[in-house]
Amino acid sequence: MSTRKKIMVSLIVILLLLTAGAYGYGVYYFTEHFLPGSMVNGFNCSYMTVSESEDLLTKKVGAYVLNINTRNNGQESITAEQAGLSYDSDGSVNNLIKNQNRFTWFLEFSQHKEYEISSSIKYDEQKVNVAISGLKCMQQDNVTEPSDAHLEEKDDKFVIIPEEQGNALKAEETTQDIIQALLTERTPIDLEADGCYKEPSIYQDNETLVKNCDLINKLTDVIITYDFDDRTETVDREVIQNWLTTDENGLYTLDKTQIEAYISELAAKYDTVGTDRTFNTYDGRQISVGGGTYGWQIDQEAETKALMELIQNGETQVREPVYAHEGLVRKTNDLGYTYIEIDLTAQRMVFYKDGTPTADAQIVSGNPYVPNCATPTGCYTVGELKSGCTINGEDYPSAVNYWIQFDGNLGINDAPWRTAFGEQLYEFEGTHGSICAPSDQVQIIYSNVEKNTPVVIYE
Repeated sequence: MSTRKKIMVSLIVILLLLTAGAYGYGVYYFTEHFLPGSMVNGFNCSYMTVSESEDLLTKKVGAYVLNINTRNNGQESITAEQAGLSYDSDGSVNNLIKNQNRFTWFLEFSQHKEYEISSSIKYDEQKVNVAISGLKCMQQDNVTEPSDAHLEEKDDKFVIIPEEQGNALKAEETTQDIIQALLTERTPIDLEADGCYKEPSIYQDNETLVKNCDLINKLTDVIITYDFDDRTETVDREVIQNWLTTDENGLYTLDKTQIEAYISELAAKYDTVGTDRTFNTYDGRQISVGGGTYGWQIDQEAETKALMELIQNGETQVREPVYAHEGLVRKTNDLGYTYIEIDLTAQRMVFYKDGTPTADAQIVSGNPYVPNCATPTGCYTVGELKSGCTINGEDYPSAVNYWIQFDGNLGINDAPWRTAFGEQLYEFEGTHGSICAPSDQVQIIYSNVEKNTPVVIYE
């Protein structure tokens, strides 16, 4: 081999030996040192040994300050001293060095590796809790709880009031977020980005809320006025909104039970059938008369249905309720000034037409000493009127010229077979409960009375 070739071969061998030596040294060196670009808990530990890295971490831990960003650009901080932070060598740094790929050290110069070893950082739990509780964002005086978007009445309509985020923190999540940052020496942290704030559960664009706004405005944009002649009752927005409930989908609907209760209250207030009434007699006495069938009675089931339909259809109107039973006059004094008055004790009947006595007669009423024949007291209603008819009787002629029904099979009729009325005749010749009177007086009543006219009977 020529001298030149020998020199070339020698140089190549030397280069290879140097390269191998350099590689071997690198492998040996990085057996106890961090590779280039190694960041431990945010600190550059490149080329450092375990001891050097832990010394750095110890110094860095002591100088660490956790900056905390709060909602609305707020900033607070917790120092290592406040949190009682310290570095505790537990072999984590040594494990990182041992587990790194030292055989490819020559490829790592442009690499960047982040390591976090939370177990190497210790904190004083009591100090951390005191530090966290001392933050301004945790002070109750500085806290505003979030509020849901909701409906409110403004200017005679309901509108959506937007939600408010507030600045109340979730205590457990906030504490855990801060502790995790302290253990890894992460800084700053953003409590809002980390999901530590309480949030409203209903926002203004909530589909159900938007639908309910439309529904409540439709259902409450109704005014129903009940006309009781000299009195009225009004069903308006203020009343209807108390009748709203939600269905299985959370949407507003009318609560039938509430409406039934309202109609029941109307009935208790305005129904008059069978109620006690103060009555001024023909001879100037003031008495109380109770019982009977005369008066007004609301059909509660039918009126509940009608009221619900009106509200659902958005119909405003003045109405009378559906009645199951009607009288002649709807005023507070529902007897009015046209009525038939029967005094069983005096055996006298007076018919008033618009306040003027038009007929006045002695009568024969039912015999109180015969079972089920006494004429009942109370306020009754004129029903069917017949002329030239036959009534059922057992021991007297049954053909009459005029029949004015007032309670079932009982009525007021003339008695062509009778020549005397009044006094105590009813005790011996009394009827089965009906009222007999002279034909001329019964004719006057028959010609002037109308259905539903009150018949007031008392003793």
